[in-house]
Amino acid sequence: MYGWIWRRLPGGLPGKIIGSLLLIAAVVAVLFLYVFPWVEPRLPITDVTVGSLGAP
Repeated sequence: MYGWIWRRLPGGLPGKIIGSLLLIAAVVAVLFLYVFPWVEPRLPITDVTVGSLGAP
């Protein structure tokens, strides 16, 4: 898959490096702006099962 993307990017080596960095930045931005906020309320991170020892 990565080879396919690398072959499809335009330009020589500098253009391919810049293009791949832009693709990586776009993927990270989509993850942080859309995917992670959508998934976060669905994860049981706040469901703590361990209580304090002295609690009644």
